[in-house]
Amino acid sequence: MSIRAGPMRFCTTPLVLQNSDKRAVLRHATIEEIEAEKSVIEDQARERMEKAIETVQNNFNTVRTGRANPAMLDRIEVEYYGTPVSLKSIAQINNPDATSLLIQPYDKSSLKLIEKTIVAANLGVTPSNDGEVIRVTVPPLTSDRRKELAKTVAKLAEEGKVAIRNIRRDAIKAYDKLEKEKKLSEDNVKDLSADLQKVTDEYMKKIEAIQKQKEQELMKI
Repeated sequence: MSIRAGPMRFCTTPLVLQNSDKRAVLRHATIEEIEAEKSVIEDQARERMEKAIETVQNNFNTVRTGRANPAMLDRIEVEYYGTPVSLKSIAQINNPDATSLLIQPYDKSSLKLIEKTIVAANLGVTPSNDGEVIRVTVPPLTSDRRKELAKTVAKLAEEGKVAIRNIRRDAIKAYDKLEKEKKLSEDNVKDLSADLQKVTDEYMKKIEAIQKQKEQELMKI
């Protein structure tokens, strides 16, 4: 049997019944069965939370610091023949020095489109098109720009926290469904939910830690 809670699918053990005088009587779950249900649901929640942390870190990498880094263009999407595609899928991006990036499109007819898209992204960089390649110059960060980027980092961190909370919600729904099916008691669900909150708090702290690290990088430059 399986349970679907939001986007996450949780597998559960079959409902266990005992026969008594030809009547089906529901028995209470054993400690081993409760731990088995907890292991499946909590492990899947942890796996999704790890992916959420990875997404937050990747998004932080796109926030520019004072050095040129190809990762700062990872979130750039170009309308290529009517279809949004990532910049790195239609161009080669090199890092010739600490203050510039070199973008060489596989299709030279897309040069102007790429240049326009980079300008519209408001990254605080200056692209220049010489007809063959696009050179992106990364200027030193000003105090005002640092503040803007710190706000961007905070926004990305909050998006990650929302993702973690949603994963916790999905897991709680799975526990609630087991309670409705009489596989877990109300007290069981309360205890399991408390343990799940500890896991949630752990991943919230991870997001806060990498947010602080990114903010420190911005301030050091």
